[in-house]
Order: sequence, then C-alpha cells, then structure tokens
Amino acid sequence: MSTMRNDTARTGSEETLPVVVIGAGPTGLATAAALGRRGVPAVVLEQGHAVGAAWRRRYRGLRLNSGRAFSGLPGMPIPRSSGTFPGRDDVIAYLESYPATAGLDVRTGVHVQQVSDDAGQWRVVTDHGDWRTGEVVVATGLLARGTVPSEWNADASSIRVVHSTEYADPAPFAGCDVLVAGAGSSGLEIAHDLAHGGARSVRLSVRTPPNILPRSVAGMPGDPAVHLLRRLPPRVADAAVRPLQRLTIGDLADVGLPAPEEGPFTRQRRPHDAGPAIVDRGVVDDLRSGRIPVVAAVDRFDRDGVHLADGSVLQVDAVIAATGLRPGLEPLLGDLDVLDDDGLPVAQDEEAALPGLRFVNFGMRPGLLAAAGQRARRAAAAIAREYRERDEEEESIRWLVHRSRAA
Repeated sequence: MSTMRNDTARTGSEETLPVVVIGAGPTGLATAAALGRRGVPAVVLEQGHAVGAAWRRRYRGLRLNSGRAFSGLPGMPIPRSSGTFPGRDDVIAYLESYPATAGLDVRTGVHVQQVSDDAGQWRVVTDHGDWRTGEVVVATGLLARGTVPSEWNADASSIRVVHSTEYADPAPFAGCDVLVAGAGSSGLEIAHDLAHGGARSVRLSVRTPPNILPRSVAGMPGDPAVHLLRRLPPRVADAAVRPLQRLTIGDLADVGLPAPEEGPFTRQRRPHDAGPAIVDRGVVDDLRSGRIPVVAAVDRFDRDGVHLADGSVLQVDAVIAATGLRPGLEPLLGDLDVLDDDGLPVAQDEEAALPGLRFVNFGMRPGLLAAAGQRARRAAAAIAREYRERDEEEESIRWLVHRSRAA
C-alpha cells in the first residue's frame, strides 16, 4: 500500500473515518476535495498503484470531449499548456498533481473487496485491513470494465478479439485487416487511429447509428452551448442543435450512417444511453471518403470468419470491441440491493442509494471528466449536510444527558 498522505490513526486491522471514497479517478479525487472544503475529512482508496488508473489504460490518442477550461476538478484548473482539449497523458499528469494541491489522503495499491452493512455503519473490507465508517462514496467509474458480448461466441474463431479498453495504439495492427465494432466516440476514434496508423483496412460495424457531434466549432469547445441546451426540453434542444449537425457533420446516410430518429438530447434521456459520438472532422472525412467503410452489426463468430447481421461474412485479422462497458460493481456490493438489472446504481450523486452509501458520476453523458467536479460538489454538499445534522443531534443528546445528571 502506498500512502500519498496519511493523517489518520490506525489500530490493528481496522480504521474508523468519517468518509471512505473508493476510487482515485477524477470523480473520487473531486469528491474528497469537495468534502475537505466543507470540513469533512475523507480517505481515498485506489486499487491501482497510482491515481487515474483507468486513464492509464486508455488509448494514447484519446482526448477530452470537453474543453480544458470546463474540465478541471474543484480548486485546480487544468494547465493551459494542455491545449483546448487535453490528451490522455495531459489528464494523467493533472490527476497526479491534484492530491498534493488539494491536500488529499490517497491510499494506492488497496483493493477494496466488499462493502457491507455493519450494525448501522459500513465496513469496507480491503486487502490491507478494514475501514468502518458512516459514509461510503463509490467512485470507481461508469466504464470500469469492458466485456466482449457473449452472443458473439468469439472463442469459436481464431480471430484476435481485443476490447477497446485494452487498445493502446495502432502499432500491433500494422498490415492487418481490422473490424471495429461500435460507433460511439471511442469506436470512431479508434477506427480513425487504425486507418492512419498502418492497418491494411479498417471497417466500422454499426448496430445503432449514433448522433454525431463535432468536438469543436471554429476551434472552440461546445461546453457552454451544451450546458444551456440541457436546460431546454429535449426535443427543443435537438431542434436547436440540428442545424449545427447539418453544417459540420452533414448527411452520412449514403455511407451507412443515417441520422437517428431521436436527437442527442432526447436519446440521452433514455436509461443507460451512451450519448452522442463526439469526434473531430478527420473522422467524418474518413467515413465520407470510404477510408472507413461502415458495415452491419456483428452477429457471431465461427471458423469461417465474422458473421454480420445482414448475412455477410468478413475475413479479418482482428476485431476491436468498442462495446459492452459496465461499471462491474456486483462483487463489491455483495447482496446489497442497490443496482438495477444493468448493474448501474439505483441512485446517484447527492441521492443516497442507502443511508450513508452514495455512487457518484455513474450517469452516462459526454464529458464525464467535466461532470466529475459538478457531481462531486453536489454529493459532498449532501454528505456535509448530513454530518451537520448528525452533530447537532449528538450535541442535543449530550446536552440532555448533562442536564439529567445535573438534576
């Protein structure tokens, strides 16, 4: 276990703290910082050996969908040197410097095995001893684990299958025929990365055509406009953004990506929708030029190749599965009834799933890093309010006890 800061006493194998935050990604760090600003101490437990473990696993060409000026965590802006849309390495460097600036107690190399009810409190079981606390914040990330769809039966083929969470760069696929399955932001960007990184051919397999939006307009991020549009009824917001889509993206129906019937804001109101695909102009140009042909959805694998939903069969060397991302919370929570059928929390952010148990930033939307600070502040405010109410109640009890003894 590595401790970046340790101001708390420890006795035996158990430690008692006001708040235990699980996960030292942007959301966990932001929540701990927001709690500290409200006078509520917290410890952050991270399974990886450094903060931002999930970001370290992402592909090297990844950039933020939200602008730098709108993506910083509480109390510390992202440096201007990171550019308008910081890349993966910029974000990692920023997260590495954040705990010291915010004065956080972060314990890395600590695997949280389970959170369980313990006589009205919570016991956080780890491989480095247990913590007993009245408040737990789970901030392990919405897209923590990638799974290849079981219905593909990928083991029936010798084709190499890699999940997008394991994709780092195009070098291992040089000279290969590659199929990218999934047309979200990651799938489109990885296809573009492969097409310009030495792959012999790249195809994009699409089940549901996405709403595609530009990362920037005239070099400027769209965060302020999106923030305002979110306040409007979804259909009104969709109508407002449609001219921008026509101007910057255009009609892609002729390359196999017809515009969805529902716009980005209406569709995102659906539970667990992945949101629009936000890309650079180069990705759209590749689709238009045929450099990245669009094909039907993957149906199954066998010794003959990859069978698609339209009955065609592809012979490829590798498949990148940009689909099947889940938070993977089931082992952590045991028999606590706080997840829905898709494995997502039934309550988030300021709303507790159970008294003293919160899940922060598990709602799907573009710009999850930008959302981390906003949602962390709301959750921290709710927790601090509970602590004040608890302290007032305990003070009242102490006063009554004192009066009764004096009488």
